Parts: sequence; structure tokens; C-alpha cells
Amino acid sequence: MRLRTFLPFLLLLFLVKPALSQQKKYSIVIKGGHVIDPKNNIDAIMDVAIEGTPGGTDGKIALVAKNIDKNLGEQVVDAKGLYVTPGIIDIHVHYFWGTDLAGTYRNGPNGLQPDGFTFRSGVTTVVDAGSSGWKTFETFKKQTIDLSKTRVFAMLNIVGEGMAGGKFENSLEEMDPAKTAEMAKKYPDNIVGVKLAHFNGHDWTPTERALEAGKLANIPIMVDFGGSNPVLPLEELYLKRLRPGDIYTHCFGGNSNNSGRGRESIVDTETNKVKPYAIEAQKKGVIFDVGFGGASFLLAQGQPALKQGFFPNSISTDQHTSSMNGAMKDMNNIMSMFMAMGMDLKGVIAASTWHPAKEIRHEELGNLSVGAPADVAVLNVRDGKFGFYARDGKIEGKKRLETELTIKGGSVVYTLNALVDPINLPPRERPAGARQGGDQQPANRP
Repeated sequence: MRLRTFLPFLLLLFLVKPALSQQKKYSIVIKGGHVIDPKNNIDAIMDVAIEGTPGGTDGKIALVAKNIDKNLGEQVVDAKGLYVTPGIIDIHVHYFWGTDLAGTYRNGPNGLQPDGFTFRSGVTTVVDAGSSGWKTFETFKKQTIDLSKTRVFAMLNIVGEGMAGGKFENSLEEMDPAKTAEMAKKYPDNIVGVKLAHFNGHDWTPTERALEAGKLANIPIMVDFGGSNPVLPLEELYLKRLRPGDIYTHCFGGNSNNSGRGRESIVDTETNKVKPYAIEAQKKGVIFDVGFGGASFLLAQGQPALKQGFFPNSISTDQHTSSMNGAMKDMNNIMSMFMAMGMDLKGVIAASTWHPAKEIRHEELGNLSVGAPADVAVLNVRDGKFGFYARDGKIEGKKRLETELTIKGGSVVYTLNALVDPINLPPRERPAGARQGGDQQPANRP
């Protein structure tokens, strides 16, 4: 009799359970934000839905549409009045932190641990720009790339030791194209380019060796010129040596004069105009990257260039222990500064998401296409009176970007004002082994 009594109830449970599970179709629904997705030419108020395991690391963009029912989401983000963009990509950082006091940016004290400095700025992907070389990359991979929630790629320094100071960086013997390319081909999911940095001297050999490594591994190179007397001419670098897709970083830096010494700048200080060959090079496909750094950006270069309509292809920080507390600070600050200099918000977002994704040949990133990795930044544009500065002066701006929330791989990894409901998922809805709030420590994945 008891079995007969409970049979209808058991049958009802069997029928209702699928319907209940279908109610939560998405892991996250972002409601009411102004979506800017340059790849897909979206610039409108829309909702974004993410599918994946709540608290997991492999979530995907499921839908971008005008009105998605919030009841379909395990978590709901209130983005009304905010901007929703792809996760920000910073292609010039120095994150090979370590304890070698002589190592500077290579396994040394000048590097930073990624996760403490990325998500709070909406950054989900970074490229370490040459801190490691072929001799030291596997140490960098083991202690940083593999342990970070942030997606970390690397530009491999043409110097075998990496960015370990002048002793190594000015040594031609340290620059081995074959071994650099061999390491790049061994780790194609992690290494996205070859870096030349800091060499001092009137010698094209380092550039030639970096280019040879890039050609052998079929990846772009990033050039950060050191100093030379006389200068190594940018016209020759851009038009005779760099290939389409190769990157010139610190593009608004240099000596900002016509002395012919040190590092040449792209704006002629006598005419206050961008030199014609720089414009020609950008049209040819040479990438101009900001790489703001501690002292690698000049208002005397950036302001007239932007006024003339010469915009950087990508905005990046060159973040390390010194630059993070100076004029640079973080991606949000630099993005805001470029808005203050006349770049519109959509252009700034493109130069911080989709453009860098293309530059490192990872076009699955930097966009909100259905099926793309669910990396999302939710940004607030504050109105007010703000100040920005560089080593040659300061300017005022009326808007400042501030990250409200960051999603990496379908999980909320940072929220400033707790705009997520529920802020912590109930234990029964989290995958085994995950800590409250989805704060587990997954292995880094490209």
C-alpha cells in the first residue's frame, strides 16, 4: 500500500526535475549593461548570458540579446548604467616574479604576481613581454603561467636568460635565434612572440636575430629599442625590417627631440606632426603599441599624434613594480588617459580587447561571440575632474574608467560593489573542491 501511495509522488518528481533544471539555463546572466564588442560591431544596451559550470573555468558566451530572462541564470549581474566589454588584454607586462635579487625582471623583484593586479582592472589575459628567454622560460611557466587564474602568454626574449640586466641584454652571444624558436615551437600554446629589449648600441644584429627567431617559429616580434648614438633610425626599422604584424612598443616614447641620439620618437618636435614613415608603416601593418611603463610615454608625443588621428593599435601598461605606483598605475588609468587625449570609448575598448587578441593571434579572445571564452569586464565610466600625468607633464580629463566586475572563464573573479546575486553560490551548486564564491585555483589554460 505504501508503494502505491508514493508512486504518483515519485512520478511527479521524475517529471518535474528536468523542468526545474531547465529554469537555470545559464550560469550567469548580465542584465542591462551597455555592451561594446568591437569584433561584432555591438554598441548598445544588451544582456549577456554565459553557460558553464557555476564556479568553473571553462564557461562560454551563450547569448548576447536585448532581453534575457534573469531567472534563467544561476547568478545575475546588475550592469545597468555600466559598460560590458570583452575581458581586457594587456600585451605588455612583466610578471616573471621571483627571489633572484640580481634577476630584475627575470625571476626577480621587479616582476609581479598576475592575479593580484589583473582582475581588479578588468584584465583577464596578459602577455609577459620578454621577461624570460629560452633558458628561463620553463621556470616562468612552472611558477607563474601554470599557477595563475589570469591567462598568461609570453613573448620570449631573444636573450637566452631573459630580461636580467645589461650584462645579458647587451650580449650578442646571448641572442640565439634557433634555440629561441625551438622553445617557442615547444610551447605554442604559451609563447606568442619574440621580444627584443634594451640593447644599447648602433647595431642591427639584435633586430636581425629577433626577426630570424620570429620567422623560424612563425610568430611576430615585439621591439623595444634601447639607446644608440646615433639613433637606429625608425624609418629603416619600420619600412625595411619589420613585417606586417610585428609590434613596435613604447610607440609614444623616445627622446622627443631631433638630437639624433638615444631613441628616436615618432612625432617631429619641430613640426609637431607624426613622421610620414610612421603613418606609412601603420598602414603597412606594423603594430604600434603603447607600453606606457615607468617612463616610456610622453605627452609631447601622444597628444599631437592622437590630435592628428594617429591612434595606437593596442593599449598596454608595461606593468612592473615601479610603473604600477607611478604615472601608469594600471590599464583602467591608461585607458582613461587616452580618452582624456581624445580617443573615444569604443576605440579605447577595441585597442584593449579585440586588437591585441588579433596581434597575438588568439582571435578566440577579446570578443563576446557565442562560443567564445566567457571573459568579461564590467566597467563604470565616472564623470568628474581627473588628473593624468607622464614624465613630461600632466593633463586633466572628465572621465575615468573603473572596473566594477570581472568574469574569467565563466566565473566572477572580482566584484567591487557586489553587483552579483547571489554573491556566493550555495554549496550544493558549486563543483566538488571549489571554495565559496567559485574561488578555486584552477590551472592556467590558454
